[in-house]
Formats: sequence, structure tokens, C-alpha cells
Amino acid sequence: MSSKPRTIRGFASTKPGALALSLTICLWVFSGGGVGGSTDVFQASEQSIPLLHVKILKTYPHDPHAFTQGLEYVDGFLYESTGERGQSSVRKVEIETGKVLQKTELSSEYFAEGLTIFEGKIFQLTWLSNVGFVYDVRSFRKLREFHYYGEGWGLAHDGSHLILSDGTNRLRYLDPKTLEVVRTLEVYAGKEAVTNLNELEFIENEIYANVWHSNRIARIDPASGQVRAWIDCSAIAAQEQKEPEGVLNGIANDPARHRLFITGKDWAHLFEIQVEDSAR
Repeated sequence: MSSKPRTIRGFASTKPGALALSLTICLWVFSGGGVGGSTDVFQASEQSIPLLHVKILKTYPHDPHAFTQGLEYVDGFLYESTGERGQSSVRKVEIETGKVLQKTELSSEYFAEGLTIFEGKIFQLTWLSNVGFVYDVRSFRKLREFHYYGEGWGLAHDGSHLILSDGTNRLRYLDPKTLEVVRTLEVYAGKEAVTNLNELEFIENEIYANVWHSNRIARIDPASGQVRAWIDCSAIAAQEQKEPEGVLNGIANDPARHRLFITGKDWAHLFEIQVEDSAR
């Protein structure tokens, strides 16, 4: 793990409004909202949007020095994108042991972000470099680079398009061949915009999204952009988060066996969870 202080996401960004957003986030974090607290958007939606709790079904080891930015399950293995400059990588991981089976490290100029696997290819974002990478899923050989505007945060796919988050409340749908934007989706909880959308997973016609510096996962309607439910992972985060930036981040789905996995940045464990149907 690097001994250098971590850059708080947003301060180094040149994107309009990013500095103001980051200052707002920091004031909220330092006032206690960053760990287990709730934002205005959560409070505004409490009465109308179900808050679902989770049950831990199984716990697996996870590299405590993996700053998880993207997570996906394919054919019995986890694929993970880890961040921080000088430590960024894409890796294939054995679930039961946490052992890294394959790994490609990125150049120190890149801060790796979200990851998804589509049609035999790994797609990986970087944070501020406006560049993504495409690898062969078997060999990890880099096939190409692609470019996008703004920041890269989370990445998923719905079987037809890649879905990219950039820290705002907007999700971009990309053509997986041309990697051009074909649609944008704005995410709201009622009338409140949900910003800081981070790591993504598409599960049973819903977009699951980590919300940066929150212990909740948003379940988003891909047609309307409305949050259908919040998944509360506070109890798990409380036992795993060791420092302010070690937040909940990482969602992976095993559709064949109906398994849902979550982890976080520098967490020592990966959790298989069950989302309870009853709302608070």
C-alpha cells in the first residue's frame, strides 16, 4: 500500500463544478455523514423508497490492499479493477481463497476505475485520464484503448450496451463496438438527483450502483432512472472500513446460482449476501 496520502476524488478534476462538489462532500464526511450517515437525498426519499437490509450468507478472503474500483463475476471467477496510481491493476481472483490468478498492472500515470466483461473482453476505465482499456478475458492481452469525456468511475453492461458512471447523477450508455455514447440516463430518488454514482452492476433488469461515501446501494430503474430501493450495507461496512477512503465499493452477480457479492476498498473480506425482501 502506498504511503502517499490518497487524493480525495474530485479535487484534482478539471470538470466544471467538481471542486464545489468535492468541498460539499468533504464537509459532509467530516461532519459524520461519510461513515454510516445519510445524505439529504436519502432523507428526502426515506418515506417513499424502500430501505432493504442484507444478510451475510458467506464470507471469503479479499486482498486488504486491493483498492476495489470494479468487480464482476464470470464463469466461476471474480474479475477486479483496483485503483490508486502505482497500484492500479486488473486481476482474476479465485473466490474461495482470494488468490490472484492473473494480473496486469497499469502504468503509474493511470488510476484504474470501473470494469465490466462483455463478449469475451474486459473493459476498464481510468479516473481522470479520459482513457479506457480493452483486454482479452483469457490472456489479459491489451487489445485497444478508447477515449471518453469527463471522469471514469463505474462500468457495467446490460447485454447490449456498456453503462458508465462519472460521479454525477448521469449514466452513459456506450455502444460496445464503437464505444460512442448512444443514450444518457439521469438518476433520481423522487425529485432529488442521486450523484456520486460509483461501481455498477446490471442485475435482473435493474442497475445496482454504489454511491460513493455511502453505505447504501441504489437499485435503479433503467427506463426511468428512478431509484426503486436502497440496499443498506451499514452493518457490513462498519466492521470492514478501516479508514475514510476504504468505503463500500464492489458489486458482483452470479446469475446462474443467484449469488450476490459485495466488498469495499482495502477490505479484508468479500461477502456473499442476501437482500431481504421486507423494507424498513
